[in-house]
Amino acid sequence: MAESKQPDRMEKVVSLCKRRGFVFPSSEIYGGINGFWDYGPLGAELKRNVKELWWSEMTRLRDDVAGLEATIIMHPQIWKASGHVDTFSDPMIDCKTCKGRFRADQTGEIPCPQRPSKMVTECAGEKTQPRPFNLMFKTHCGPVESEDNVCYLRPETAQAIFAQFKNVLETSRQKVPFGIAQVGKAFRNEVTPRNFTFRSREFEQMELEYFIKPDEAVEAISGSVAEATGEGHPGEPQPSWGWQLWHKYWVEERLRFYEGIGLPRTSLEEYWQKPEELAHYARATVDILFKFPFGTQELEGIAARSDFDLSQHERHAGKPMGVFDDDLRAAWTRLPKETQDALWKRYHDARHKYLIKSGVDAESAAATARNDADNLAKGKYIPHVIEPSAGVDRLILALITHAFSEVTETDDKGKSETRVILRFHPRVAPIKVAVLPLLKNKPELVAKARGVFELLRGQVNTYYDDSGSIGRRYARQDEAGTPFCVTVDFETLGEKPELLDTVTIRHRDDARQERLPITGLAAWLLERVR
Repeated sequence: MAESKQPDRMEKVVSLCKRRGFVFPSSEIYGGINGFWDYGPLGAELKRNVKELWWSEMTRLRDDVAGLEATIIMHPQIWKASGHVDTFSDPMIDCKTCKGRFRADQTGEIPCPQRPSKMVTECAGEKTQPRPFNLMFKTHCGPVESEDNVCYLRPETAQAIFAQFKNVLETSRQKVPFGIAQVGKAFRNEVTPRNFTFRSREFEQMELEYFIKPDEAVEAISGSVAEATGEGHPGEPQPSWGWQLWHKYWVEERLRFYEGIGLPRTSLEEYWQKPEELAHYARATVDILFKFPFGTQELEGIAARSDFDLSQHERHAGKPMGVFDDDLRAAWTRLPKETQDALWKRYHDARHKYLIKSGVDAESAAATARNDADNLAKGKYIPHVIEPSAGVDRLILALITHAFSEVTETDDKGKSETRVILRFHPRVAPIKVAVLPLLKNKPELVAKARGVFELLRGQVNTYYDDSGSIGRRYARQDEAGTPFCVTVDFETLGEKPELLDTVTIRHRDDARQERLPITGLAAWLLERVR
């Protein structure tokens, strides 16, 4: 895909992030460590806002999703079952001239060590042949470093959800279809971290595993599987939905979420992976892409993962991961024999295909597939899953780059000044409102402003600033992305009796001002920042 890139814009974003306290290089006083970043005061608030909004919309505002917070280090067999131990790798090459190490598929440009947002041409020296490089961070659990106690920092949060599936199902009193959500740290030993925080070695994920009935069970219960027709959101979930409609539903739900936090659809693209690009277990995957200054890149993937994950853990752990469905058992007995046979065969063939691809010998695969198909007739199956998986750090970077804007203003003397405004959606803005006394040297203004600050701080994230001219303070808040400033002036104190106990509200994006009574201020703000 041909596209224009904006390296200068990215340089400005990186500079702003450091200057205003959004993102700092980790361990900077010791020269930094590539692929690791710290979030400063504004960045920490922005990140917390995004995670809270995701968590609220995915769990608290839904009846069909439960939450989980699992450990970063888990039993190493989990990563064997998931395929990460054997296949989670990038092709790596070494340069015999400069001794650098690079991904084999990224030999044209590499991130500049001094300026992470800038790409530089790689050394033209002779390279070694590509070899696999496992991306998992390896460590040891226990006092002795030996192969017997090797473990890994998790490269994704999803596998903990699959490993705890039965526990969550039983304790949350959910029934399929339902989901399990988790937000947490993940680690990947990237060969070449790049593009600022976009590709890092330590990052956070927001993942949902939404478990659904296999299409054969849906057809047995509902008589048929509804087809995905038309564009846009398919509407409220229905019992007749199969994996295709559930997949479409979650793609649209995720796009709605991004729109709701300030990323319009014009800034996003949907990329439907081609059959040859899909993971071997996936039926479909849609990547939601964002137009970053360095190119259009993935924010989130929504994958229809079939029943691969739970099946793998059932095989490797030797523990049943299936569910019993009363509706399916009752419906099956009412089906005509020919329909039972057709559904039995479809389910049998799908299970047999999975087992063969997973390396099970032909005889065992045939026996297990028959048993699984027989269990379907008894109301038992292993749920399939739709997985929306988003990167928190990539989303934070997308929000900052999308919000970043520059305005040039010329004063009465003809002097021009360019300044930055971060036009965050109020829901994600790190600071919702700044309270500013017009003058610092007027105790009555300061006292009144402090009172307004105390009134608001328990309801929205509020900042108090009395340093410098009011214009400079407005500019600082514009750079921080604060959507509203409240100014306490002499009218507030009653210089004009009709304006007693009112304040000036300044709007960030257009500098418009209006007056509001202090008594109605909190309600006015809450309506606009939630």
